[in-house]
Amino acid sequence: MDRSSQEFKDIINQFKNLTIAVLGDIVADIYVYGKPVRLSREAPVLVVRHDGERILPGSAGNTIHNLCQLGARVFPVGVLGDDEAGRSLLAQFSTMNVDMGGLISLKERTTITKTRIMAGDDHTSKQQVIRIDREVREPLPESAQARIAAYIDAIGDKVQAFILSDYGYDVLTPDLLDQLKTLATHRTVVVDSRYRLRLFSGVTAITPNESEAEAASQISITDTQDAVTVGRKLRDELNLGAVLITRGNRGMVLVDDSGKGSDIPICGSDEITDVTGAGDTVAAVFTASLAAGASFYQAARLSNYAGAVVVMKRGSATASPEEILRVIEDDFKRRS
Repeated sequence: MDRSSQEFKDIINQFKNLTIAVLGDIVADIYVYGKPVRLSREAPVLVVRHDGERILPGSAGNTIHNLCQLGARVFPVGVLGDDEAGRSLLAQFSTMNVDMGGLISLKERTTITKTRIMAGDDHTSKQQVIRIDREVREPLPESAQARIAAYIDAIGDKVQAFILSDYGYDVLTPDLLDQLKTLATHRTVVVDSRYRLRLFSGVTAITPNESEAEAASQISITDTQDAVTVGRKLRDELNLGAVLITRGNRGMVLVDDSGKGSDIPICGSDEITDVTGAGDTVAAVFTASLAAGASFYQAARLSNYAGAVVVMKRGSATASPEEILRVIEDDFKRRS
């Protein structure tokens, strides 16, 4: 790796020394695999023969998994149901480098699940046919909120950064948001929020995709300058350190603490395989990089490299330090 890319290697080498908390909506991503065999006699629908299935950590769970793959020590904070999906996720987290104290299992709660039916012939890639979501309808019990608040207080001095992974469910309550905003005055707090970006004023940074940024700013993004305008608007109105807007195969736009807008082009091929969970990877690597001492621009570049890894994989995926380093090496060779 040449001298000009050594700064990225130095940051990545610090990941194994990090402690990061992830608070938010943990989802079980369930993949059901099968082979199409015929049309049903009951209705004009495809009959898919079941070949197998697996359960993976999704949403905030995917962010947790990504951080563990980077080498960080993770403090996950979230709520699961005492059901098959919830028990599977707890078992998986127990094998990772995580503190299990912030994971709450409730008998009266259903684990949030996203079940994807993946169909295809034996020697072809399976394609998603339909997705079935199972969501929670009851508000988070006050007792669970109190346990989460107490856990956050207990780990506040142990972790270097917090990621708030908000998919619009009920874990990030108003009281917890106030608690975390107070932490943001002396800790790195990065927010990845699907629907409620404007609630997270005063945090270190937000990492919306283009449509999320448009909804929060009420400005349409058609080109890079529009994205910079939106980033500046959100940064100023929400009193943020930085805004990182992900734009799919058009890369990213960063507005940092100086107000400068930086266009970060896509790295690698624009023939993307699957964007599922890519935002979780971006939030994980961006936050880990900041916690390791990177500037906002360095952190954005590294998250862009990590995104290039995971969008070439199917389903919710992670990027290891070794994979990120290979992408960096290829990118610098291409530029030289």
